Amino acid sequence: MNPDELTRRFFLGCGTATAAALSVSTSRAESPELARVLSKLEPYFTPPAEFQDVSRGTPLPHQLSAAKKREVGMHRDTWKLEVVSDPDNPATLGKPLAKKEGTALDFAALLALGKTNAVRFAKVMTCLNIGCPLGMGIWEGVPLRDVLWLTQPKANLRRVFYHGYHNDDPKQLFRSSLPVGRVLEDPDDLPPVILCYKLNGEWLDSERGGPVRIVVPEAYGFKSVKWLTTVTLSNLAHANDTYANGNNDIDSPLKTFAATFQLPTEIRPNAPIPITGYAQVGVSGLSKVQVWIHPLGKPWPEDDPYFAKAPWTDATILGPPQQWGGKLPGNAIPKDVLGFEAGQPKAWPMRLAKAHWAVLLPGLPAGEYVLRCRTIDAKKQVQPMPRPFKKSGRCDIEEVKIIVAA
Repeated sequence: MNPDELTRRFFLGCGTATAAALSVSTSRAESPELARVLSKLEPYFTPPAEFQDVSRGTPLPHQLSAAKKREVGMHRDTWKLEVVSDPDNPATLGKPLAKKEGTALDFAALLALGKTNAVRFAKVMTCLNIGCPLGMGIWEGVPLRDVLWLTQPKANLRRVFYHGYHNDDPKQLFRSSLPVGRVLEDPDDLPPVILCYKLNGEWLDSERGGPVRIVVPEAYGFKSVKWLTTVTLSNLAHANDTYANGNNDIDSPLKTFAATFQLPTEIRPNAPIPITGYAQVGVSGLSKVQVWIHPLGKPWPEDDPYFAKAPWTDATILGPPQQWGGKLPGNAIPKDVLGFEAGQPKAWPMRLAKAHWAVLLPGLPAGEYVLRCRTIDAKKQVQPMPRPFKKSGRCDIEEVKIIVAA
């Protein structure tokens, strides 16, 4: 979206009272500071090559040679997926998909399922222990349940375990799991758990977890295991995720939080302060983004650790962009993306995604300050609530030091 349109939308969202209070016109020519920061907003969708990477492995599997990738099944021509019963806690299956029996699922068979069963949805990918998204994309694949049913399960199935290729080293094995109910059904209008093979319309490359990875829409990245090789159907009643070993909450879904994106590098005394940022929209949705600037070093009551009594100011949540970014084919939303109709989102902001926000704050006297931002979700829960614990996903109220000087 061009800066003029972003600026116009921003002020329309603010309303005349806010614009008047800030003594700033809705004209871009009279608000160059705002236009400047809006012009630097990141694209809504992230090009696949620009996703951040937190992969595990020594060596990292996506850095293996092309020949080695082909040998171990990290190539579309050689990939095979086993879907088998847990030998220690067996589920009753009529037809396991096993390599030794020649019934493992190959990439051509997966694509054949995708001709009629493929789904696409927008999702922000975030690590549980990192306070910023790794990237935002449209993920495409076949619902995991469609492949699960190929095994003809009959009884004693409570948990679905899965893992990917990690150099044939048991010590490097990275695995995750879901209750079978989540695989078979999609509660709260969530998209299905998928065997993903495309990102933003492109084949999933090995750095992004290709040729096939799991993507769990409402979950943090550790549930979306890369380089998928094995799905194990089990009667075990509890999880066995690798992430549990680090004192992590392995069942916590995505949280809603805000962070800044663009601040002026030089802030003059009494000059309006334009700020942009993003909000990760978790399972509880998003209703507001708010900001607050407080003098650095000025005490705050100890009985208000989350600054509930602070004089927060509402920011404007920007609407859907005209240009989505992400190197989407034709720079347009692909057909049949869940949550979209005629290329536009059915609701905004979208859950499990991100949104951009902007605010133009009144000028300040010279000095040092702390800028904070927070979200209020669609259930009126104020960040960092309802789950303020780091090991269930980061959602700390961001603090950014700013200096106002002549």
